[in-house]
Amino acid sequence: MEFKEMETERLWLVKITDEHTQRYFDIMSNDDVTRYYGMNSLESIEEAERLIKSFRVTFENRRGARWGLVWKDTGEFIGTVGLNNLNLRSKKAEVGFELHPDYWQKGITTEAVKAVLRYAFEELNLYRMGAVTFPQNKASITLLERIGFQKEGLLRGYLYQNDRSHDVLIFSLLSTEYAERKW
Repeated sequence: MEFKEMETERLWLVKITDEHTQRYFDIMSNDDVTRYYGMNSLESIEEAERLIKSFRVTFENRRGARWGLVWKDTGEFIGTVGLNNLNLRSKKAEVGFELHPDYWQKGITTEAVKAVLRYAFEELNLYRMGAVTFPQNKASITLLERIGFQKEGLLRGYLYQNDRSHDVLIFSLLSTEYAERKW
């Protein structure tokens, strides 16, 4: 599997490299961004470096893929979107994303997620795409439901963040449902 860079109307979805480290840190050290993320805010640039390295290792091991979101108008790195818990044999993965607050409420994450779903269902031939989110994360829930994900239920104590376990909602979209929508 080779890393595939993609393009949407307003974004380039690119391989995340060391050149993105500072901007990735700026995003992931923001408590507003990580409030419902499932991990604590980053506290050092070294943590950002380790995460970016882990994106490469995860991809090389065929366990996931993470794209940097670059705003075409400015060339600015504004967030990431990715496939987590990728299992090609079982034809499933989970989608995850984060975006700098300056770009919230503009449909950017929807645009990026749709590109990743097209890739996952049409090129990787996945059957199931999952997504987990905190029940309080109304923006992510709205995004997922708008593009066709269905809520399946509650996963109790699923994510550990800020020294405690949190419940999350699990959503899914199947390839048959995607085929009916194909934005």
